[in-house]
Amino acid sequence: MGTEEKLRAAGVGFGDEVVVPSFATVAVAEAVRNVGALPVFADIDPVTLCLDPASASAVVTPRTAAIVAVHLFGHPADLAGLRSIVLSRSLHVIEHTEPTDLARQLGGRNTAAAVSRRRANAAYLGARLTGVVTPTVAPGVEHLYHCYVVRVPGNGRPDRDAFARALRARGVRCHVPVQTPVHRMPPFRRELWLAETERAADECLALPVDEGMSRRELHRMVSACNGLGGPLYMAA
Repeated sequence: MGTEEKLRAAGVGFGDEVVVPSFATVAVAEAVRNVGALPVFADIDPVTLCLDPASASAVVTPRTAAIVAVHLFGHPADLAGLRSIVLSRSLHVIEHTEPTDLARQLGGRNTAAAVSRRRANAAYLGARLTGVVTPTVAPGVEHLYHCYVVRVPGNGRPDRDAFARALRARGVRCHVPVQTPVHRMPPFRRELWLAETERAADECLALPVDEGMSRRELHRMVSACNGLGGPLYMAA
């Protein structure tokens, strides 16, 4: 069942508000709008990159009908934290898996062996990468590593984009996981500042961690990243 169907099944409709993250694809906000409700954007946790329960709680109003927990890049959202918000309210917590994650599941690539290999690849990268901030897994969480998302420190988007171009020139497949936060897109534009969302959109870069990658490929990627010596400025 898709997110729109889950919202309808929960009775969410016209006049309702639904709390969603802006650091995600536009699919969740579109699903909320399609049922006639208003998406209300909350900030993310800087470690997990998923919806921050404290920020979500701060935007809950009497019109709020649901909170959408988006599992991002293979890291599950803080369901316990989000559900604690609705204990004294008649709200729904609806889970959403981003399309990249769902595609892998449907492709049979979430087998125990595949997940184990991605985790091993992620551990290899985490122990060797320098010049970038590697992902941290929340305690007790099982990360599926559909994407290995690092942060490029420095001057935000200019440094991150220059770093990405330099990696691609060295044959490393990488991409910006969230180009534009949803609350900055014209159909959903809001005049609000989500500090962690903005920072993540400027700094995050997804590196390959596919289960099919060889140790040699991982070593080459580490060498390319570390050989850049950290963030690159636009003038470099």
